[in-house]
Amino acid sequence: MYQKLNKDNLFLLRQVYRDDICFRDPMHHVEGIEALTEYFANMYQNVTHIEFDIKEVVISADKQQAALYWTMSYSHPKLSKGQLINVEGMSQLKFSEKIFSHRDYFDLGQMLYEQVPFLGGLIGLLKNRVTK
Repeated sequence: MYQKLNKDNLFLLRQVYRDDICFRDPMHHVEGIEALTEYFANMYQNVTHIEFDIKEVVISADKQQAALYWTMSYSHPKLSKGQLINVEGMSQLKFSEKIFSHRDYFDLGQMLYEQVPFLGGLIGLLKNRVTK
């Protein structure tokens, strides 16, 4: 579903998420399927391209959790001159019949801060200083 999801088929979220879904990533925390649908609608409205390449799925022994390892590729007109940005990440999903908890882990600097013209250069300088 994540690989097919776009602004025109957000109704698919209801097929896999419970109404009381709790979603969290480094920038947002939303509760409820309506709030999650709005979150995705805003995300798709503000980007010119987005896709997820799921590299690996690990399911717990009790089949109540899964970890998805992915690469998100996206472009935004105000970031990195509109060029494609790749971000590695991981999602932890907890479910019974449907997903009730979804938590994303990714480097917010890689996704956002390093893509802003002045701020990206400053972060690069800081990273170089820390590693020397």
